[in-house]
Amino acid sequence: MTQTHTDDYVRADGRSIRLTFAEPEGAIRGGLVVLHADEGVTDGVRLLVASLAGEGWLAVAPHIHDGAGELTREDVLAATDVTLAWLVDRGVSADLLGVVGFDLGGTAALVVASNRKLGAAVSVGGQRIGELPTLVEIAGKLTSPWLGIYGDAGDEVGGAEVEQLREAAASARVVTDVVRYPGANHRFDADPDAAAEAWQRTLNWFDAHLR
Repeated sequence: MTQTHTDDYVRADGRSIRLTFAEPEGAIRGGLVVLHADEGVTDGVRLLVASLAGEGWLAVAPHIHDGAGELTREDVLAATDVTLAWLVDRGVSADLLGVVGFDLGGTAALVVASNRKLGAAVSVGGQRIGELPTLVEIAGKLTSPWLGIYGDAGDEVGGAEVEQLREAAASARVVTDVVRYPGANHRFDADPDAAAEAWQRTLNWFDAHLR
């Protein structure tokens, strides 16, 4: 398994953030920002970062708040902007930048995809973030190709809301896709088969759009 590293990144303009990242052993295919849930950068997030690096991506998770309080739209965008700058500093071109989020990070990825123009974005599961409009309102403003993967078994995002999300995303001026798994919850840990397929769909989305 690819090793992860944690470092503090400071820009000339004074912006700084702690980052956990992993580099692929071979050529870098592109850069992916991995957005975490409200527990912060956990061992599970590190595993995701390492797994994405194993697929050829320079993957990096910003430590947005590490469990200290509720995420806001401003928190997410500010942390993502600095992390994207770190990827560019590492030689990743702008058209090969993407964002992916799991659980609460899935909502964060949708926020980024509707406020920034990236090569691709993926949300796996999701809960709402404080002080944000509803997911449906965000999806109608998507500016990055976006894949949303949701489970119906949880109470965070129900089946009816996912269908509204699909309709709103379809009205955006970018390519979108929304997939539902009836047996999966928002963390995708209740259905291993759904989790495995969701992971492959995530990889396929980045393969298709970041090239």
